[in-house]
Amino acid sequence: MNAFMAFYNMSFNPFDKDINVKYGFKSNDFSQVMDRLNYLKQIKGMGLITGEPGSGKTFILRSFVETLNPSLFKAVYIPIATLTVMDFYRALCHGLGIIPPFRKVDMFREIQQAIYSYSVNKGVTPVIIIDEAQFISNAILNDLRLILNFDMLILSGQTPLIYQLNRQTHEALRQRSLLNYTIGGLSKDETKAYIEYMLKAAGVAVPIFNDSAIELLFTTTNGYIRKINNLVTMSLVAGSQAQRRTIDGELVYQSQNELSIKS
Repeated sequence: MNAFMAFYNMSFNPFDKDINVKYGFKSNDFSQVMDRLNYLKQIKGMGLITGEPGSGKTFILRSFVETLNPSLFKAVYIPIATLTVMDFYRALCHGLGIIPPFRKVDMFREIQQAIYSYSVNKGVTPVIIIDEAQFISNAILNDLRLILNFDMLILSGQTPLIYQLNRQTHEALRQRSLLNYTIGGLSKDETKAYIEYMLKAAGVAVPIFNDSAIELLFTTTNGYIRKINNLVTMSLVAGSQAQRRTIDGELVYQSQNELSIKS
């Protein structure tokens, strides 16, 4: 157990990037996106989720996948960041339970057949989720409209993804999108509620961060969850080292400088 966790009587680090989705904080954006994804689940089709790095896109996707009944939905999650075109098709094959053929044209055919089999023969809707989709190639985008037939496709990425889809060559794909949502940072009130909620989930019974600390945490991070998590964790480390049960703005400021976070 980390020293700061022992000092503050925390059963786990609730600000870890791989936190279990059951501890997820229901921000306004979280609720808005989940409502739209659940609607998309009913009508099928394509959805587009965008936001700055660290805004919580991947966590929302993970939370959504946890809600899917595996008897009715087949979720395939593909982070695109480091994939070539062929790597993408291999990942999609593996996600659908296919041994990838050697040639792209054969993978293309096998994927189409697998999706058809899930949808028509098994009554299971494939849900293809492509994360970090701002890195997706035009070649893949051009194929997606044909290969998936839009049982359910979710593209998630940073703002450049919007610009890419707005190109004339992708108009047919863009017109298929029934969900278009941009995630922002938490509000000041949400930032405070998020920190308190996560600490409580870890077993902390009393507030640790005072108002000046919350104010600086918000203005420094602009409410982006990844930055909040990093700065809160560093502040907890600093607080435990200084034997401070209450963390104030000064400790947060010191931690901000150590992490070189700019507001």
